[in-house]
Amino acid sequence: MMTFEGLGIDARLIQATDELGYVNPTAIQEQAIPILLSGTQDFIGLAQTGTGKTAAFGLPLLHIIDAAARYPQALVVCPTRELCMQIVKEIELFKKYMTGISVVAVYGGASIGLQIRDLKRGVQIVVATPGRLIDLIERKAINLEQIKYVVLDEADEMLNMGFQEDIEFILKNTPKRESTWLFSATMPSEIRKVSKKYMKDPKEVTVGKVNTANKNIDHQYYVTTAQHRYETLKRIIDFNPGIYGIIFTRTKLDAQEISERLTREGYDIDALHGDLTQAQRDKVMGQFRDKSLQLLIATDVAARGIDVQGITHVINFELPDDVEIYTHRSGRTGRAGLQGICISIVHAKEMYKFKQIERINNSQFHKMDIPTGKDVCRKQFFAVMDKLFSADISHGDYETYVPMLAEKFADVSKEDVLKRVAAMEFDRFLKYYENAEDLNVRERDRADRSERGRREDRMPEMGRRREDRTHDAGRGDSRSEYTRGGSGYSRLFVNLGTKDGFFKASFLQFILDMSDLKKEVLGKIDMKDMNSWVEIDKTAAQQMIRALDGKNYKGRRIRMNDADSGGPAGFSSDRSRRPRRGE
Repeated sequence: MMTFEGLGIDARLIQATDELGYVNPTAIQEQAIPILLSGTQDFIGLAQTGTGKTAAFGLPLLHIIDAAARYPQALVVCPTRELCMQIVKEIELFKKYMTGISVVAVYGGASIGLQIRDLKRGVQIVVATPGRLIDLIERKAINLEQIKYVVLDEADEMLNMGFQEDIEFILKNTPKRESTWLFSATMPSEIRKVSKKYMKDPKEVTVGKVNTANKNIDHQYYVTTAQHRYETLKRIIDFNPGIYGIIFTRTKLDAQEISERLTREGYDIDALHGDLTQAQRDKVMGQFRDKSLQLLIATDVAARGIDVQGITHVINFELPDDVEIYTHRSGRTGRAGLQGICISIVHAKEMYKFKQIERINNSQFHKMDIPTGKDVCRKQFFAVMDKLFSADISHGDYETYVPMLAEKFADVSKEDVLKRVAAMEFDRFLKYYENAEDLNVRERDRADRSERGRREDRMPEMGRRREDRTHDAGRGDSRSEYTRGGSGYSRLFVNLGTKDGFFKASFLQFILDMSDLKKEVLGKIDMKDMNSWVEIDKTAAQQMIRALDGKNYKGRRIRMNDADSGGPAGFSSDRSRRPRRGE
C-alpha cells in the first residue's frame, strides 16, 4: 500500500503527516501529488468532498514553494470564509517543521486593514475568497505578478455561487502562473469552459464517478405529505438520539422558522442563513463545532464550504433542484472514511425528481418507514439505558454517598428505581407520542387520492372549469396573468440571467431568499442570457417585485416588473462599476 513517503514529498512534510496520523494517502492524494510536485502541469482533480483534497494540493505547494522569497507565489481561491480558514489551518499543520513559509487567509467579514498588514509582512501562500481578493487587487494591496501556482478549490461551488466572472478576472491577473490546479466534486459545463480557456492540456484525475455519491454514505428517504413534513422531520430526529447533523432547507425563512419551532420544543439547534452577520455566523459555527448544538439548519448558500468532522446525518427537509447540490449536501457526512447517513423527506409528487437524483448519483437509495410513536419511544428508552450504563463513575468519591443512597432507597424496589430513572429522561416522549398518528403515505392512500382526482375530472362542477384548463394549455404565452389549476398567476420580468452567473437552482434560491417567499408560489422560470421571466402566484407577485426591484446585484440595478407593464424596457446593463464585496 502506498505511503506519503513513497509519493516523493519533503521529509519534513512526512514528519508532520506522521504526527497527524496520515500514513496512507487517499485516492485523490495518491494520484494528484506526484503530478503536482513538478509545478508545471495544469491539473483537474474530481473527487467528492471529504476525500482529502486540501492535502492533495497543500503538500505539493509546500514542497515547491521558495521559502527564501517573501512574496506571494501560490494563490488558493475557495468559495467561503469557513473553507478559507480551514485550508489555512491544515496547511499550517503540514508546515510545522518547515521554517520561513508564511500562509495568509483573506476573506470578507473581517478587517481588511489587518489582512493588508499581514500581506505586507511577506507571504508565500495566499488563501482567499474571490470577492475579498478582487477588493485587494483593486486597492493595489496585493501583487499577483509573481504568482506561479493558482489553485481553484471547490470550483463547482464557486460557479454555483455566481463567481465565474471573478474567477476569470483573477486568472487574467496572474499572467506568470506556471500551472493551474482545479479541484471540484462535480464537473458542470461551466467549469469545462473555464478549463479550456485558461488551462493548457490539463492532466485530469477522477476518483470515483463524477456526481456519484460517497460510498460511505447510506442514502435513505421517507415519503410523506406536505402537511406532515415538519412532523416527519421531528420523528426522524427523535428516532436518532445520538444525531449530530445538518438540516437543509430551500430558503432562509424556512431555516429560521424550523429552527425556532425546534428550539421551543427543547432541541439544541440554530440556523445558518444569509441574514446573519459574520459575528453571528461565527458564533453559531463555533457552537456547532464544539457540539453545544446538536443540529444546524441551513440554506445551501449559507452552508457553502462548511467542513465539520463527525457529522452523522444530513437531512434534506426539501429536495434540491440540482443533482450537484444533492451531492454537496450529502458530502457533509461520511467524511474521512467514516460512515454517514443522508436522509431526504420526499413528497409523493417529488418521486420523479428523486428517482432522477438516485439514477445520476449511481447509488442505492433505501425507502424507510416513518417511525411510529411507539418506535420512537422504544428507541429513546434504549438510549436512556445505554446512557445509564455508560455513565463514568471512575471519578469522584461516589462510595461516600452509597450508604446514604442505600438508606434513602431502602423501601423502594429495584424496579421502581429503574422506572423513576427512565421517567426523568423519557417522560416527555411518552406523553408526546402516546397517541401519535401514522405519518406514512401508503399505496392505498395514493390510490384513493388518484381516484378522487379522476372523479373530479368527470364532474366539472367539482373540478376545474373548462376555461381554466384552456389557460393551462397556453402556459408558455406572454400574458402576464392567467389561470393555472384554478389559481391566478402573474409573469414577471427581471433583468438577471445566466450571464450574471446564475443557474436555475441558484437563481431560484436567490429570488426566494430576497423575497422570503416559499417555492410553492412559483411556477415556470424561463432564463435567458441577460434576463428571465418568473411565473408566480398573483397574490405574491407584488411582494417579490418590492423585494427585488431597485436592489443592486454585482453593480447592476435590478429591474423587476409585470411582463405586461413594459418588460424589457426596465432592462439595465450597467456593469461599469465592480462592487467591493466580501462575500
